[in-house]
Amino acid sequence: MKTVKSILIAAALISASVVSTLSAQQQAQPAQKHEFKVAIGDSVMIKRECQKYCTGETPSTWVWDKVHTVRQLGTKKFPDGVLLMNIYSWMCEECLIPVNGRAEEAAKQAAAEQAEEREAWEKAARENADREAAAKAAAEEKAAREAAEKAAAEQAAREAEEAEKAAAEQAKQDSIKSEQKFKHNYDRFTIGLRGGASALMHHADQGNWTCGGDVVLDLQYAHYWAKDGRPVDLGLIVGLGIGYQQSGLRKDSDLTAFTKGTVDYTVFAKDVKETDHQLQLEVPLMFSLIHENGLFFNVGPKFMIPVYTPYKQTVNTDDTHISAYFQETGVTVVDKEVTGVYTGQQPEAKNGIQFNINVMLTAEIGYEWVLKSGNSLGLGAYANYSVYNTFKNTPNAEGLFDLTAPTDTDKAHLDVLSATHAYADKLGYFDAGIKVAYHFNFPKKMKYKASKL
Repeated sequence: MKTVKSILIAAALISASVVSTLSAQQQAQPAQKHEFKVAIGDSVMIKRECQKYCTGETPSTWVWDKVHTVRQLGTKKFPDGVLLMNIYSWMCEECLIPVNGRAEEAAKQAAAEQAEEREAWEKAARENADREAAAKAAAEEKAAREAAEKAAAEQAAREAEEAEKAAAEQAKQDSIKSEQKFKHNYDRFTIGLRGGASALMHHADQGNWTCGGDVVLDLQYAHYWAKDGRPVDLGLIVGLGIGYQQSGLRKDSDLTAFTKGTVDYTVFAKDVKETDHQLQLEVPLMFSLIHENGLFFNVGPKFMIPVYTPYKQTVNTDDTHISAYFQETGVTVVDKEVTGVYTGQQPEAKNGIQFNINVMLTAEIGYEWVLKSGNSLGLGAYANYSVYNTFKNTPNAEGLFDLTAPTDTDKAHLDVLSATHAYADKLGYFDAGIKVAYHFNFPKKMKYKASKL
């Protein structure tokens, strides 16, 4: 009895275990969510209106005209999807047309229908593309037309602006011309003052000439020819200059030997210096160019005439000695009354250089400012160089000194000659410096820019 009971209990436990296992298996297998109308192995075709796989990709055009075989039905990711063997792609069942059991003619008819549908679809696509292309072309044409119209409008605006500016500039020029009428020929009177370095440029075998300075007052008259459209005025200048200059000649030492009667004289001196002064007149004849921006250039010949030419000379008294050799007695004496003694008895000034004329080449360059009054103020540089001088001289063969022999009543007298007369056979002249001038213009120049002065 106990054995039967044990067998029954064991059977009950086994039965419960089997039921529990079957229930777990049924719970592990989910229920089918989609009921397919096709089966694995069926032949199907894809509808033309279906343009996407389950994966979202677009099929190639050839897949719609082919018969495909069903390989698998549904998957966890695509529950209603059908895997087609030929293309290995998932397609929704609604996009499939079953062709199982149909005659070959039915299959061909289905394929023809698919082809017609595809052709209609492609035609619609082409027409749509043509419409889009036409719309795009029309939009591009419109944009090009609007751009051309905008560019034409901008060009017209620029041309109108330029025309307005040109008209304003022309009106300004017409106003200026109406004010000045035309560019006049004009005259001017000039008062100028110049100064700088100068020298007589002694031509002498003995001694060296030294540079000095000059100051000259210029009084000039000029006439200028002006012409509309020409930026440079041409002029001719004449006038008179009154000035003063000084320069000199220097010699380290002089030894003079000469004979007076039966006495041989020898004079020795050191540090012989002479300063030549000159009061002079100048007569210019120059051509002038004045640019409308204020630059000027004057060039031409000038005649310089010395009016008064004093000189001043110094000799070192302590180092000046006079010796006399008396031929009859054979006696030599030095610095005695009978020989004459140099005591620096040179007058302060003498008229040393003979009257002569210099022909010079002169040039002036600078800038002038027109003042509110219409007159102008000029500042520039000048230079004069002598190309011809009438000074002619025969240097003293005996030297710088001249001795008057003693007499029964007079002592010997020693005189010092002009170094220029004693040594120089020719003279030249040059000067250069700065010039300031004030110009009175008649009539007033109209084309000059207003000055800030």
